[in-house]
Amino acid sequence: MAAPRRDTRGIVGAADFLARVDFRRPDPAEPLRHHVEHYWLIDWDLDEPYISHVVPHPAVHIVFQQFADQEPFVEVTGVQQGLFVQKLEGRGRVCGIKFRPGGFRPFAPGQAVSEWTGRRVRSPGTFPTADPAAVLTPADEDARIAALDTFLLSLSSGPDPQADLAMTLVDRIRTDRTIRRVADFARAEGMSVRLLQRLFAGYVGVGPKWVILRYRIHEALEHAETDREVDWAALAADLGYADQAHLVRDFTATVGVPPTAYAAHPAASPPR
Repeated sequence: MAAPRRDTRGIVGAADFLARVDFRRPDPAEPLRHHVEHYWLIDWDLDEPYISHVVPHPAVHIVFQQFADQEPFVEVTGVQQGLFVQKLEGRGRVCGIKFRPGGFRPFAPGQAVSEWTGRRVRSPGTFPTADPAAVLTPADEDARIAALDTFLLSLSSGPDPQADLAMTLVDRIRTDRTIRRVADFARAEGMSVRLLQRLFAGYVGVGPKWVILRYRIHEALEHAETDREVDWAALAADLGYADQAHLVRDFTATVGVPPTAYAAHPAASPPR
């Protein structure tokens, strides 16, 4: 498996977000790293409400959450296909588990990952041993990480060759820009398109075409965040789009504003 990502791809207005919250991505215990990309911890203490926006990765999360004046709770967040919006205010804390795309199913083998897609399920019966207070209450960060490790290690996650294959294929899409067409990718992997789509529905939650497009948008978003003079036509060609108009259409549909407008004001929140 590839090393955990340490970039901010997917976070809309990343600089503004990181200036407002304390965001960390610690590693899980060694036995969990095959399926879990990283944990993510956020603490905030805000004088005024802030709305975060994320262009989600093709990953499932288990998230332990504590918001102001609420009891702590746990939630399974399936792959979100639209912009993920979360309002933060007052003081709060989140301890999340980001599974590698394809890596969640061994911990919840009873249903296809596509059944979680687009959903945020609070206190799911799939994980009755989840104890939000045990994860969120400790003041010591290492203790919170240890509580996440204990929770996951208590679950049965035996070998699953199909999960391994799904993780490998998604990681290949993420790192290889030349993968642009599902049919070509399936052929290169010695699979039919139908078999590839069935694997992705069962283990990733979204289809391979969606994954290819999402990683393109993540890269375009990163360029918009860091380069004020992006050659959008050249980037569109580099990312495999037929032309700049197709990139602009996908970027606008996903982020909420055209890439040139976003690049001019990357800290501004897109319309909800």
